[in-house]
Amino acid sequence: MQDPNFPNIILYAIPFFIVAMLLEIFVTIKQGIKTYEPKDAFSSIAMGLGNVFLGFFSKALVLLSFFYIYENFRILTIPITWWCFILIFFADDFAYYWFHRVSHECRLFWASHVVHHSSQHYNLSTALRQTWSGGFYTFIFWLWLPLLGFHPALIMLQMSISLLYQFWIHTEAINKLPRWFEAVFNTPSHHRVHHGSNPLYLDRNHAGILIIWDKFFGTFQPELENEKVVYGLVKNINTYNPIKIAFIEWIHMFKDAFSGRKSFKNRLLYLIKPPGWKHDGTGTVSEDLRKDWLENN
Repeated sequence: MQDPNFPNIILYAIPFFIVAMLLEIFVTIKQGIKTYEPKDAFSSIAMGLGNVFLGFFSKALVLLSFFYIYENFRILTIPITWWCFILIFFADDFAYYWFHRVSHECRLFWASHVVHHSSQHYNLSTALRQTWSGGFYTFIFWLWLPLLGFHPALIMLQMSISLLYQFWIHTEAINKLPRWFEAVFNTPSHHRVHHGSNPLYLDRNHAGILIIWDKFFGTFQPELENEKVVYGLVKNINTYNPIKIAFIEWIHMFKDAFSGRKSFKNRLLYLIKPPGWKHDGTGTVSEDLRKDWLENN
């Protein structure tokens, strides 16, 4: 089978991103919604540009890993034909759900993913606020795809399609879409919940393209009219400095893990347990906050 040569659709989409953001600014001003703060938006764009630059290196590592598994250990050989695009669509989206969920439930992965949640605003520029470190290790959630027999180029293409889809859902300009669409697909409403720091909304709606995984695995939460989304983190980092945004949680995590007198097990647990966990029992994780909120409301 000849190796397919798919284009890098993210690079081709950059002009679309710019036009879409300008259109969103126009629409939200018309609607009387203040969604953009210039310093915050520029920080998000800087994070996005850094992600694209570092992507030239991280994607080389990802492709090398995918090809190594595909060439040496694949169970099947899935041909590049019309039905393989259907299979990879569902397989990639399933992998994305678990990557995204674990990125909220394990601090080692949260250290890179927190970047995307660090803005207290929600607009299309927020979609560009991407990690500088995650690309070098989060791809492990997709390693089963080349093992199964999907060609690495096909996997990379579908991963890009998923990211491209998720761009447009970062907006307050769209309220609710038709019920059938909201029932199956990730939407601006579903993803606004995901970016909420409200206890009810924490660690919910991890979908990439399909919201069905959240509904099946019990992590779905609809956006409620009487619970306006408060964007950002439980403890916001309050900085526009891209370097701090990229690495501040790594510093906090390693400080928690390797400073003070702790057992080796507890040091390791600081990397594995959810954000907010502390070895002495004084920490509060999102499930605790959610439980307390439900009991008192």
